[in-house]
Amino acid sequence: MRTLLVVAAGVVALFLTIAQFGTAGWTKPPILAQQHGFRGTGMDQIQTRREAEEIKAANLPPTPADPVEAGTDKAGAVYQNVKVLQDVSVEEFNRLMTSMTEWVSPEQGCTYCHNTENMADDSLYQKKVARRMLQMVQHINTAWKEKHVGEAGVTCYTCHRGQPVPQHVWFDNPGPTYKTGFKPRNNGQNLASPSVGLSSLPYNTLETFLAKKDTDQNLIRVNATTALPESKGKPIQDAEKTYGLMIHMSESLGVNCTYCHNTRAISNWSQSTPQRTLAWHGIRMVRDLNGDYITPLTATFPANRLGPTGDAPKINCATCHNGQSKPMAGAHVVEPYPELAKVTETGEAPKAPDTQPAEPAPAPQ
Repeated sequence: MRTLLVVAAGVVALFLTIAQFGTAGWTKPPILAQQHGFRGTGMDQIQTRREAEEIKAANLPPTPADPVEAGTDKAGAVYQNVKVLQDVSVEEFNRLMTSMTEWVSPEQGCTYCHNTENMADDSLYQKKVARRMLQMVQHINTAWKEKHVGEAGVTCYTCHRGQPVPQHVWFDNPGPTYKTGFKPRNNGQNLASPSVGLSSLPYNTLETFLAKKDTDQNLIRVNATTALPESKGKPIQDAEKTYGLMIHMSESLGVNCTYCHNTRAISNWSQSTPQRTLAWHGIRMVRDLNGDYITPLTATFPANRLGPTGDAPKINCATCHNGQSKPMAGAHVVEPYPELAKVTETGEAPKAPDTQPAEPAPAPQ
């Protein structure tokens, strides 16, 4: 009798399954595949067409402000306390200020950064931060033009997308027990952190790889470049952090591993795509920006803008890319704003590192 009931239940389950698939109206979604590697290697980026359209719609660049006639008076001579754009004409200065309001604080308006009764006043922290961010944008568009951002460049909108605080910023993650003063016993992982795709990989990956400018250049590499290891190997925890960074980059750009790597030889630069070189420089650009521009503003931010350990909101790959391999599909957003594509403050812009992504010396396995 029991056997008969089991068989009957199995038959009913089978018919229900057939009915479910036969009547649900399910169809395979239209697939958009883009090949980025050699033919036959499977180095394709796969999306549904609907997903691709949604990402594209969410990353449209804003319409540039109407051009203005070139003026002769400089902003530094007409307005008080202009420290970054002194040499820009008054007309171009006002055009950029209007655009910045639309890019960063469209709801709050000019008062988000300025005391409108005294525009030269520096009492609002937002104005001090905005001034430094202007310098950072100019630095990106000059020092990192050839190595990462290219002719497309960046503007304030690239990160802010109409919000005073960019959606994709991050803080140091001290772990679940930081308030108690006890050291977590979870090996720094198993918390399903969004920074590593909600996986169990280490949740402090970004702190390790993106927070500091002087990070060891070989820190990410965990596999050897020789058939057999020639020195002491790295622990599995280092490999997990490296993989966590790769997951972060993949999700930030909306791509899979084959966008940069030929998976038959992950570490081999000669078999990798050109995008891997761009990513190599991008990692160092993020470190540069966090180290020289973001972290030094920690004392400028109020307490409610800081993280749980009192650190400033830092940037990562998603801050600019927002799910696209090229921010805003590679639109040349800086072209209508030449004042953001050159250094207008006194002095020269810091230069990007001259290091190149070459085959490293044999590393531990």
